[in-house]
Amino acid sequence: MNAKAIDERTTTTGVHPLKFTLWLLIMSIIMMFAAFTSAYIVRREEGNWLEFNLPNGLVLNTVFIVLSSITMQWAYISAKKDNLINLKISLLITFILGSVFLVGQWNVWGELVINKIFFGGPTANPSGSFMYVLTGVHGFHLITGLLFLLIVLISAFQYKVHSKNLVRMELCTTYWHFLSALWVYLYVFLAVYH
Repeated sequence: MNAKAIDERTTTTGVHPLKFTLWLLIMSIIMMFAAFTSAYIVRREEGNWLEFNLPNGLVLNTVFIVLSSITMQWAYISAKKDNLINLKISLLITFILGSVFLVGQWNVWGELVINKIFFGGPTANPSGSFMYVLTGVHGFHLITGLLFLLIVLISAFQYKVHSKNLVRMELCTTYWHFLSALWVYLYVFLAVYH
């Protein structure tokens, strides 16, 4: 079975099996972060909650990830229009912005450490631990998104992403937009409940 035949398969419901799998993955990630943020609220109300200013880098990281979502949409539109030059450029920019976001998250953790906000240990507080967990688990999922994006970028340079073969591009775009929306939710949540 060739790659094109695999891309055209659908389930009996008319949904491509990879798209169905991606939506199951997204739902499980949503449930996990709903559990994290619910636990955050419950634990905060129990007291012994260290108040500290959110690291400044979170705002800049939010800008980077929103911009990366815009460039990802540009890539998707370029693929649909068979504009392969813009497709490659926009995927590359998206990859760079996603990488810059990850470096920014590492710097945010460094800022937390400088301010003596630790994940664990005798001086740790649940508020800091939650900050590391929320940003760290999102960062892990962003790494998976970058790997997926790298596969699509390589495929684009091999002329395997175009208007007649969009499944990879659609999957990557959906996942990337989800990761961006999830980050915006986390940032707003932390800004409101911190």
